[in-house]
Amino acid sequence: MRFLKSLGLAAAFAASFLAAPASAQSALQDILSGGVLKVGTTGDWNPMSVRDPATNSYVGYDIDVMTELATDLGVELEFVPTDWKTLVNGVVAGNYHMTGSASISPARMKAAGFSDSYISVEIFPFTTEDKVDRFSGWDSINSGEVKVATTLGTTFEKLANEWFPNAEITVVEAPARGYQEVLSGRSDVFITSNIEGATLVSKFPNLRQIETDGPRAPSPIAMLLPQNDQVWINYVNSWIELKKAQGFFERTAEKWGL
Repeated sequence: MRFLKSLGLAAAFAASFLAAPASAQSALQDILSGGVLKVGTTGDWNPMSVRDPATNSYVGYDIDVMTELATDLGVELEFVPTDWKTLVNGVVAGNYHMTGSASISPARMKAAGFSDSYISVEIFPFTTEDKVDRFSGWDSINSGEVKVATTLGTTFEKLANEWFPNAEITVVEAPARGYQEVLSGRSDVFITSNIEGATLVSKFPNLRQIETDGPRAPSPIAMLLPQNDQVWINYVNSWIELKKAQGFFERTAEKWGL
């Protein structure tokens, strides 16, 4: 009887084990079996990811990196349009397997994973030529007479509110951008990375970088990944290490003037 009872318990345990749902497969298996790497990108961060609305195609540093990754995986590459306020949500919801470059931040780390970093940025303030004499350093921006523009969902939005509590903060939603508010004269200052800032100053001769005692918030840049998918995270991190050793990231940065 004791043997039969034990046998019955074993059978019940086996049945419950078989009935339990299988764990979700890694994004890596999904990519390899489906033959497509889906990457979320905003297309509005020059020179990282720039979308041409006429052709719906993308160019930039990020685009070259993702193209190289898809090539090494032996799969097709599909860019999924997103914006900064939904960038993390898209990874969490499975709308794409990863994103292009994004600043590593505690807020994003709560919901998504990050790859190892492969480039970093620093933050500077910018204004137009006719207003540059109004400012001398970071503290001069933190005034009730100054309008600071920023884009919803970016790390710059959070930093603008932290750094300039006395200023008037205008938050615009993509595809509008903070720098466009400044160029139009509706705002006085925007902050952005040294990467984008250099590109914008070159593109718009009216823009000027405000002189400060130095940049703020040096931030490592990485790809956003599903937080609980360690197999996929491990693959991407190993790929980044390999490409660093081969000089790929350095060559790509030089190509885009970074």
